[in-house]
Amino acid sequence: MITGLTAEQQEIRSAIERICDRFGDDYWLKKDKEGGFPVELHQALAADGWLGIAMPEEYGGAGLGITEAALMMQTIAESGAGMQGASAVHMNIFGLHPVVLYGTAEQKQRMLPPLIAGKEKSCFAVTEPNTGLDTTRLKTKATREGNRYRVDGQKIWISTAQVADKVLLLARTTDLDKVKKPTEGLSLFYTTLDRKYVEVREIEKMGRKAVDSNQVFIDGLPVPIEDRIGEEGMGFRYILDGMNPERILIAAEAVGLGRVALKRATQYAKDRVVFGRPIGQNQGIQHPLAKAWMSLEAANLMTFKAAALYDEGKPCGIEANAAKYLAGEAGFEACETAVLTHGGMGYSKEFHVERYMREVMLCRIAPISRELIMSNIAERQLGLPKSY
Repeated sequence: MITGLTAEQQEIRSAIERICDRFGDDYWLKKDKEGGFPVELHQALAADGWLGIAMPEEYGGAGLGITEAALMMQTIAESGAGMQGASAVHMNIFGLHPVVLYGTAEQKQRMLPPLIAGKEKSCFAVTEPNTGLDTTRLKTKATREGNRYRVDGQKIWISTAQVADKVLLLARTTDLDKVKKPTEGLSLFYTTLDRKYVEVREIEKMGRKAVDSNQVFIDGLPVPIEDRIGEEGMGFRYILDGMNPERILIAAEAVGLGRVALKRATQYAKDRVVFGRPIGQNQGIQHPLAKAWMSLEAANLMTFKAAALYDEGKPCGIEANAAKYLAGEAGFEACETAVLTHGGMGYSKEFHVERYMREVMLCRIAPISRELIMSNIAERQLGLPKSY
């Protein structure tokens, strides 16, 4: 578990900081106002080999762990890029993990290098309009037709689908009433997002404008059998392997975003003079900032405990969920405190903290709600009866 960075980890952090320094506050303010995928950041990270930080070396990746990946994502968010920057590369870190674990040698060679090199972008299509987090009830159907599948259905909250070339797609291949358990009969595919068969509608949302979120309508998408990952009907099991890393990365990003908000607020408290003294001299300003710092650091320890457990091949579901909850709350507390510390100017886009507060809301909502995390920990850690 990280209590201090190793020399290699510090080098990673410094290298990412140097890249992020090219994209300052004005860049992200413009993205927040106008939208548009941050291609420049994406390509800069690709050029230095960072998009494959947790991918195998034989396919162009760095072969490092989720600990280093979390450190990288935290650094991006903490630079001021926030979730606009972090979400632009998030899919590369955890998204194709099922391909790494369950794909054939041919699939790995075909699918991984273009993503790592930044030549292709991908999206992750699981969530549906009428099923939410009840993944086993999803309605999207993949019907076998000879040496391919025909996919029909809808997905929602699909990030980067406007710019994606490929999609990692979970669909039902055996009807729910024909399987022994609801987790059976779901299959996973990594295939071309062919716009002739797929309509992508962007959802206008609260923040993170540079990284699109979408509703996706799939009508007869042909998927070659070669694009199915692993065995038919085993897709639910495969995506579970990516869930804990995703929670860890989101937690790291939330801490990073909270830290940059806290840094701005602290500097403002030092500089802003009212009644002949800096407002940071007042305990009414000091105490919320101090509390936010403590909460962020505690959440950070849980985040990297979960990452260390994952990298050691040990169970980490409880810790990953706890990290995501704690970091989401701590990040929000820090961003809200930053706005309030700025007073009226906190409501101004010029000072950026209002953007941080809008973006950090995502870390509390996705990819799993706070309430489900608490229910999971109550059941799995405390041994209480299942409540849902």
